[in-house]
Amino acid sequence: MAEQENLLYRLMNSVIYVLDAPVTYVREKLVVPNQKKYPWYHQQYRRVPTIDECYMDDMVCYTEADCQFKRDKEVEDQILFILRSRYEQCAVYHGEDVHLCDPIRKTYDDAAVAWFIKYGEMGVGLNAKNAYMKQKHRMIWERRHGPVGTGMKQQPNNA
Repeated sequence: MAEQENLLYRLMNSVIYVLDAPVTYVREKLVVPNQKKYPWYHQQYRRVPTIDECYMDDMVCYTEADCQFKRDKEVEDQILFILRSRYEQCAVYHGEDVHLCDPIRKTYDDAAVAWFIKYGEMGVGLNAKNAYMKQKHRMIWERRHGPVGTGMKQQPNNA
C-alpha cells in the first residue's frame, strides 16, 4: 500500500513538474529580467522646469512646462473625481446620516477650492503661462486687498 501511495505521489509530482517547469522558466528568464524596476503601475515622468524658470526665448522649455502643467491638471482632476466618488458612496451608504460623511466632504471641498484657485475660469487658454499669470495677479491682489473673498481693505485717506 505504501508503494502505491509513493507511486501516486511521484506520478502527481511529475505531472505538476511538466506543467510548471515551462511557466517557471519563462517567468524567471524572460519576464522578471525585463520588468521595469520602479514600484508604480503608471508611467512616471521626470519633473521639468516650471514656466517661471524658463528663459523668454526658450520654446522647448515652454512646451515642456506646458505639458507638465497639463499632466498635473489631469492628475488633480482624477484626485477630485476620486474624492467626489468617495463622498457620494458614503452618502449613499449612510443614507439620512450624511453628517457622518462630513470629513470626506470637507476634504473634497478643500481640494475643489484649491483646484478652482489654480485652474478655474481659465477658459480656452489653459496653459502654464496663463496659470502663472493668474497666480501672479492673485498674489498682487492679496497683497493689496487681503485674501480673496474677504472683501477689499479700505484705503486710508491721506488727503
